[in-house]
Amino acid sequence: MAARKPARIRPVDAALRRLMDLAGKGVAPGRMAREVEAIAAAWRIAPEADPTETQEWLGELREQIVAGVENAEEQVADADTSEPAAVKQAGLMLAALVATRDAATRAMAGQ
Repeated sequence: MAARKPARIRPVDAALRRLMDLAGKGVAPGRMAREVEAIAAAWRIAPEADPTETQEWLGELREQIVAGVENAEEQVADADTSEPAAVKQAGLMLAALVATRDAATRAMAGQ
C-alpha cells in the first residue's frame, strides 16, 4: 500500500495559526501587523502566485481576523473589572487583532 501524502495545509489556515500563536504569546500590535505584511508579501512573490487567488486568500484572512476582533471586543466588554490582569490581557489581544485586521485591509488594497 502506498503511503498517503500529508494533506496540504491551506495558506490561509497556516497564516491564521501563525497569527494566533503570536497573539497568544502577547506579541505587540506592531509586530502582528508586520507579520500580516510578511504573509501577504510571501503569497505575492511565490513562484506559483496567482494574483486573483492571493486576493481571495487575503480577503478570507481578513474575514477571519474581523471575526476575531468581534470576539475580542466582546471579551473586553465582558471582562471582570475587579481582575485588572484579565482586563489588560483582553485589551492587549484586542489591540493585536485590530492591528492585524488593519494590516490585512492594507494588504488587500495593495499598500
